[in-house]
Amino acid sequence: MFADIAGSTALFDALGNAEATRAVTTLTRQMGLAIKHGGGRVVKKLGDGVFGIFAHGADAANAAVQLMREQFLATRALPESQRLAVRVGLCTGEVVEVEGDCYGDAVNIAARLCERAGPDEILATEATVQELRGRQRGGANRLGHIEVRGRSEAVVTYQIEWREEEGQDNLTVQGGLPSELGVLLAGAGGTGRLEFEWHGTRQWFTAAAGTVYIGRGADCHVRVDDQRASRTHARVDWRQGSAVLTDLSSFGTWVRFAGGASPVQLRRESCLLHGIGELALSVPFADESAPVLGFSISGGPPPKQ
Repeated sequence: MFADIAGSTALFDALGNAEATRAVTTLTRQMGLAIKHGGGRVVKKLGDGVFGIFAHGADAANAAVQLMREQFLATRALPESQRLAVRVGLCTGEVVEVEGDCYGDAVNIAARLCERAGPDEILATEATVQELRGRQRGGANRLGHIEVRGRSEAVVTYQIEWREEEGQDNLTVQGGLPSELGVLLAGAGGTGRLEFEWHGTRQWFTAAAGTVYIGRGADCHVRVDDQRASRTHARVDWRQGSAVLTDLSSFGTWVRFAGGASPVQLRRESCLLHGIGELALSVPFADESAPVLGFSISGGPPPKQ
């Protein structure tokens, strides 16, 4: 089990070094306690993260779920800029211990899945999910094959649900999603302003707004009120003035550019947004009922309301 903090850099900007350091230290200590209380052992701390091992995959999953729930309860009353989100990667397999440290393919995959996880998300391998039982097993959404850094073969990955009040995403699995999903390299980047349109409602964002989250969750900046969209479906980051969309969902995002070729299909991959286009969430454009979000990139400030 690898667990670390998503968005810790932004917290230092919001709170300053001293206060942010206290918050990060408190949360990493909480991560370690969750591993110990769940029957595992902390191998080592990694800055704003923790690496632990368990005898059974189900114990690791239980510890990760409990960690997520405790963090949610501890921070739900705080302003968004002061919240710290946890992300977790789980993998079951052989581990070799040398002088207190642990090595092996399972260790590397767990670390890579933690890197790929979005905020407040638990990603696990199929071997881990096979050890789960009952309701815990039912709360695992299959994401399919996901490419991870340092491996030639994609890893069959699941998202483990931890939210008690909402349960598993109410989604229909789309079959035949390919795993080879590269980054679209576009010649033109964003030129100042990103606009989204959903059912007649328009929202504008600039680079100064920071990361923009899209999904059906109440905390998302762009709220897509459709049960097929994941709670946190995707995010947009500004990189050197360009808007980069990253899929965080269970079943993918399709991007279609005006005047372009076939839609770009994303599964935990990124795409540079440019010009005018649309996003289909969890369902491809070929399905006429797909939730479709319009977008456009343009220059200058938003128009006056």
